[in-house]
Amino acid sequence: MKPVPPTKLHSATEHISVDVKILDPRLHESMPGYATAGSAGIDLRACIQHNMVIQPSQCELIPSGIALHLAHPGYAAMILPRSGLGHKHGIVLGNLVGLIDSDYQGQIFVSLWNRSQIPFTLMPMERMAQLVIVPVMQASFNIVKEFPLSERGSGGFGSTGKH
Repeated sequence: MKPVPPTKLHSATEHISVDVKILDPRLHESMPGYATAGSAGIDLRACIQHNMVIQPSQCELIPSGIALHLAHPGYAAMILPRSGLGHKHGIVLGNLVGLIDSDYQGQIFVSLWNRSQIPFTLMPMERMAQLVIVPVMQASFNIVKEFPLSERGSGGFGSTGKH
């Protein structure tokens, strides 16, 4: 796959091919896909057999029913929360963001955390998170004794704005 120069904007017509295994037969009826032409991610569904109550402050690992293999080290997949679940019900990701490396081939599991004070009932096949595929650059690290001076230097938390 030819790398895209950083100055070129990606268009909706640029795609990568990703191998996906359907591990839960119910997904054949609602195959993961983009909801609209402008969607950045696909919805991951809760492939559970029965309703699951996630108690306040509880974290549960939920199967998505799919496995994928990106196969190209220039890409990774990120699992992100669904904004409506987070805002309306306090359901976010237990690890805040999930990262799937290009060489991972196992089932995708989603860590859901109920940060609210109210129990939340997750239903089978409910949309629970989003999967976004992103470009990745691997760096070569150069060991140095000192850095050239920059405007910020080693200023840390709050050094560039409100304290």
